[in-house]
Amino acid sequence: MILQKRVAGLNEASLDRFVVRARKAAGLRAPVNVLVTSSAAVRELNRQFRGHNKATDVLSFPSTSSTSKPRKPAAPAGDVAISADIARENSIRLGHSISQEIKILALHGILHLAGFDHERDNGRMAREEAKLRRALHLPAALIERVKIERVKPEPVRARRPHAARRAAGARRPA
Repeated sequence: MILQKRVAGLNEASLDRFVVRARKAAGLRAPVNVLVTSSAAVRELNRQFRGHNKATDVLSFPSTSSTSKPRKPAAPAGDVAISADIARENSIRLGHSISQEIKILALHGILHLAGFDHERDNGRMAREEAKLRRALHLPAALIERVKIERVKPEPVRARRPHAARRAAGARRPA
């Protein structure tokens, strides 16, 4: 675990403990590396590896190594990079702690390393993320939040004040 940006209520040891629990719950046997950094650093990673010149909340990089020697440490399942800046914004907007938000994003990234892909799996990753979120005592899962945020209520048409109705020639109510 690397915390390049300080996060209130979170240190490398507590994040490491969470990541171990999350990766085991997701069925990953190999370790996972997690970097918590700035939006600028995540933007650069996103540009360099995905061709998207923008910051994002979490990126996952599966390991390219498929073999490991018997006496060498296990190759990691992959790496997860998290923007502490976006995590802070999300936590404020959604009303939970930034440390919880970092854990939500870590879980999301770990699920990608486990082979899930919410863009192509007809909701399988969303269901797994919701199940693991409950098991790991986390608030709303990342995919669930995105679906909720996309559903915006229709705007309510405001009624004109009495003075505006009178000026428009409307009769005054009795």
